Amino acid sequence: MELQGKHQFGSIDDTRVTFVEKKTTKERVDFLKELLEYNGFEVLIQEEKRKSEEEPQRYTIAVTDMVFNPAIWIFQRRLLTPDGHIVTHDYWDQKTTETSPRYWRP
Repeated sequence: MELQGKHQFGSIDDTRVTFVEKKTTKERVDFLKELLEYNGFEVLIQEEKRKSEEEPQRYTIAVTDMVFNPAIWIFQRRLLTPDGHIVTHDYWDQKTTETSPRYWRP
């Protein structure tokens, strides 16, 4: 899911949450859960309903912090990787494991 400036919130099991990503894969949820928990967020995950058994299972991942906005936290360089580096946009999107805080290549 692409980063959006819009703050998306709602509830999961009667808990108010900020949605981080919707309709995402298990691998992506595992990556984001580890990253967000390392940064001190309480993470909630919900399985999406499938129309048929043949469709792949998708998930919604959210945090209980109602003011969290992934785009703001990434571009303000407030998120850290488990090894202590700054999370960049490409790292968040899992395009690279490089954490150099440049947003363009020379």
